[in-house]
Amino acid sequence: MKPNISYRFYATLLDGFQDYLDSEQNYEKFYSNPDRIGSPTPDEYDNKAFWDLLNRINRVPFESEAADKGTAFNDVIDCLIANESRTEKTTFTIDEQAGKIFTQFKNRNFAFPLNICREFAEYYEGAVSQVFVSAIVPTKYGNVEVYGYIDELMPFSIHDIKSTKFYEAFKFRKHWQHRVYPYCMWKRGDAVQYFEYNVTDFNDTYTERYEWVPERDIPILVDHCERLIEFLEAYRPYITDKKIFNLEE
Repeated sequence: MKPNISYRFYATLLDGFQDYLDSEQNYEKFYSNPDRIGSPTPDEYDNKAFWDLLNRINRVPFESEAADKGTAFNDVIDCLIANESRTEKTTFTIDEQAGKIFTQFKNRNFAFPLNICREFAEYYEGAVSQVFVSAIVPTKYGNVEVYGYIDELMPFSIHDIKSTKFYEAFKFRKHWQHRVYPYCMWKRGDAVQYFEYNVTDFNDTYTERYEWVPERDIPILVDHCERLIEFLEAYRPYITDKKIFNLEE
């Protein structure tokens, strides 16, 4: 018998909620300089963080060149691993002389360094790409289904591909894929001990590795889910996409 599911959270939604929780810290990090022209006030920034989260919960469409670039890069790596030249969304050509891979994604064109793309693809040799996983997280408010797509699954590790304009050490330590995806694998009996964020700024590559420790990580995941549930119930009238409550539209 399938358990009753009260909420459904995809992994990057938990990231969005983390950004909301950290809005005060993020403001201090990026906007605390009083001489910076055009900076929002703390209240303006907090209000924007609130609506950014609600828009994500409600799946409001948005355009982001950075997000499209990251998706196109992921698609290129998947294609190189599978020795293919396109996906449903991305086409690309390799220019050996220029040392570039030129891609078209949606209505945007990107050029990626060929050496960086090959470094990623060779690192993932034998990986299974875009593996959907889900699992139930019991909480005091009911069962939560957490889910998402693993970028690259290796025999002993899970990998998430990240691209960024600027990298600093442990940039992704507050993201939630390194708890959600190992939890999902653990729940289905395929324990994977390590999770890596493999990151590029398209000049260099970086790795963040996290060890999955169930005794430590499961309570942290449960607590985060419960805090998000409390937010959802407090602002339920604002939520138009009922799928998060596991309800049909």
